[in-house]
Amino acid sequence: MLEIVQIPVLSDNYIYLIHEPLSGETAVVDAAVPEPVFAELDKRGWTLTKIFNTHHHPDHVGANLVLKEKTGCHITGPKAEQQRIPGIDRAVEEGDIVTLGDVEAKVFDVPGHTSGHNAYWFAEDKALFCGDTLFAMGCGRLFEGTPEQMFNSLNKFKSLPDETRIFCAHEYTQANGRFALSVEPDNKALVHRMKDVDGKRSKGIPTVPSLLSEEKATNPFLRVENAERFGEVRRLKDNF
Repeated sequence: MLEIVQIPVLSDNYIYLIHEPLSGETAVVDAAVPEPVFAELDKRGWTLTKIFNTHHHPDHVGANLVLKEKTGCHITGPKAEQQRIPGIDRAVEEGDIVTLGDVEAKVFDVPGHTSGHNAYWFAEDKALFCGDTLFAMGCGRLFEGTPEQMFNSLNKFKSLPDETRIFCAHEYTQANGRFALSVEPDNKALVHRMKDVDGKRSKGIPTVPSLLSEEKATNPFLRVENAERFGEVRRLKDNF
């Protein structure tokens, strides 16, 4: 089993360390800033060997060059954005496999938030690192992609097992949930989930990761039936 450590940084970002204990390999997903990563590595006695980037935004790749300079780690990122990924060594696309020790992750191309966004799916551990594509009860803004692209990207995730853990990159859950309730005020699963979310956030407890089954029941962007309706809901969220 992989060991996954969640590091809160900036105002609402999450960086993830993924450690494979048999090989001793450790990867960081979307390192925004270096200092908290180094602190967590030192605390656990782990050595950073890889970086997995989901997309090019600075709050996801900002620490790439410092981490690479200090550790010699290998950087993987989306092929469609390789010119915008600092220090990239390997550019990957849909269907490619990345490894951590003997553990494999499948790469998904999931454009929408950015034009070349990708995600990493560790099937054995049922862990999805999806960057800013899917959030707890939300999805990323369409900065570079189209509603149709994002709708298709999210549908790829819907085919994964319900017990999949969604390791998204931001703590947006409470605001996302408030919007979701405006779309589906009578969704009992959503009402119940928001009570839990509000309770956790009042104590400073993360609401991430979530389960795909929860998202299917409460996330309005996974509950639309076509790209046109997705676009409508996304526009409502942008103006909420």
